[in-house]
Amino acid sequence: MRTSAALALLTLLASSASAARPPKPGPPRVAKVEPPSWWPGHSVDPVRLLIRGQDLVGAHVEPGPGLSIGAVRANQRGSYLFVDVSIDAAAAPGPRTLKLSTAGGVATASFEVLAPLAPEGRFAGITADDVVYLIMPDRFANGDPANDQPAVSKGLLDRAKARYYHGGDLQGIIDRLPYLKDLGVTTLWLNPWYDTVDHLNTRETYDGAAITDYHGYGAVDFYAVEEHFGTLAKLRELVDTAHAAGLKIVQDQVANHSSPYHPWLQDPPTPSWYNGSADAHLDCTWQTWTLADPHSTERMQRETLRGWFVNILPDLNQDDPEVARYIIQNTLWWVDVTGLDGIRQDTLPYVPRRFWSEWMAHIKREHPALSVVGEMFDGDPALVSFFEGGAARYDGIDSRIDTLFDFPLYYPIRSAFAQGHSIRPLAQMIARDRLYLRPGSLWTFLGLHDVPRFMSESGATTAGLELAMTFLLTARGTPLLYYGDELALAGGADPDNRRDFPGGFENDPASAFESAGRTPEQQAVWEHVRRLARLRGELAPLRLGATVHLLATEQAYVFARVTESGESVVVAFNNDTKPASLVVPIEGARLSEGTSLEDRLRVGPRLRVESGRISLALPARSAAVYAVPAVSH
Repeated sequence: MRTSAALALLTLLASSASAARPPKPGPPRVAKVEPPSWWPGHSVDPVRLLIRGQDLVGAHVEPGPGLSIGAVRANQRGSYLFVDVSIDAAAAPGPRTLKLSTAGGVATASFEVLAPLAPEGRFAGITADDVVYLIMPDRFANGDPANDQPAVSKGLLDRAKARYYHGGDLQGIIDRLPYLKDLGVTTLWLNPWYDTVDHLNTRETYDGAAITDYHGYGAVDFYAVEEHFGTLAKLRELVDTAHAAGLKIVQDQVANHSSPYHPWLQDPPTPSWYNGSADAHLDCTWQTWTLADPHSTERMQRETLRGWFVNILPDLNQDDPEVARYIIQNTLWWVDVTGLDGIRQDTLPYVPRRFWSEWMAHIKREHPALSVVGEMFDGDPALVSFFEGGAARYDGIDSRIDTLFDFPLYYPIRSAFAQGHSIRPLAQMIARDRLYLRPGSLWTFLGLHDVPRFMSESGATTAGLELAMTFLLTARGTPLLYYGDELALAGGADPDNRRDFPGGFENDPASAFESAGRTPEQQAVWEHVRRLARLRGELAPLRLGATVHLLATEQAYVFARVTESGESVVVAFNNDTKPASLVVPIEGARLSEGTSLEDRLRVGPRLRVESGRISLALPARSAAVYAVPAVSH
């Protein structure tokens, strides 16, 4: 009896000991390496790889030729491995294989050493010399029908549905570069090309139905090109072809959030990768004013900085050092793998400014001329200017951000030229340039993908649109055109404001890419925009000149643009529904007595400066651009 009890006890103890031992790990598996490639001699050295897989705890990593391994760390679940890799300066470009060994076995991870792109003609930055053209790739032109129904994401294309894919792609943009060049733009800003979810998005709906993430703002892979648009090779072809044509490229980046379908949501690399989790997180309250308020508390700012957009999009935590490093490396990878000239950063204020300061320092260290424009969607210039880089604010932080979108100016543009209200608020808003460090670098616009189209405003006409375009292309700042606005394309709130470019798709009844396919109204607006773009390129004051206000009344506005060398252009607007006769003192315009001026828009007769004044006669709802006549030989 005692022997049986002893045996039973030993059996129980053995069973308990066996249960206490952790299960033997399986062989390691690798699913993803981010970034997939890097460069010798880069300012980020070592590069930190984020390897996603299984059973990665305790992994020993052996490098390929020309590589050396630093710190290696797995997360607690063994689903991610952080690996520091240094690349020898003399390492030859080409693929490498990293060998991962654990107690459970061996796996391999692919990595590539890349040759740096030559800087000539790349990384140029965007200035007031440029005219930017915003393209939503899916809605511009279908150049490659083969990617309309990719094998991994079939069934997402339907042009009859506003929030499905419509077929536009990178090849379509390449095919239309001559059109863009002829229009007079110099820079293309593309909405995000990140890879998005391969099935319908049921978390967000439109009219109660599931939608696609055709817009690109919900990334499931920050290191891949959306297959409906093309491939990384095609993207590089677009950048190279655009550069060869004298056009720059701006990438739309998103550092604030990922898609709710990103693998990170169910398996984050670190416990603090996101601010909260799918089951427990803050909802964004959009109170960006609290961020610029020296009296606000961390609690007041928390929901804006840490809340999830529309209570759906997972908010990345840039205060986690691994998240910060991931975003910085991702930004630089896209720039260096393609040769970009600029970055548009989405939802700028919803990320801590201390992160932007670090992020910008890394960008400028590698590419000093590259430009970053941040989206701060607000009409208050005092609030928008708070996020401009170049000076420490009340919190001691300098964001270093190059420039911002001029949303404060957008609202009076729409009010005056679309709705026919007073034009004086335009001058009053320009007067607040004192709030900015570099007002001449602000990106000005009369429409983009997040607002209804100009022509869908109540009371909008093509005459008003042409006035708005005249202001946009003659006023200070870097002007931005939204695709189709050069054709007076209409469109209400999202998604109606993202209509297909007419002629960019098979079976379109006419192609507005050619003059023969445009209506007389479209052709008139198109020619007006083209003429203005060329005038801006020809007349240095329209790009570089300081603004001098000469006259501002209820419906008349006259200003000069004057360069340091004394070149001057006078721009005059009559926003009224009846003709206007104006006598305008030209003090500050640096135009001497007797100077002759001609209207380069061909609306008015030649003028002369007499007694320090010019006398203008402008038809109803018209504008004029007066410059000293060119000397003929």
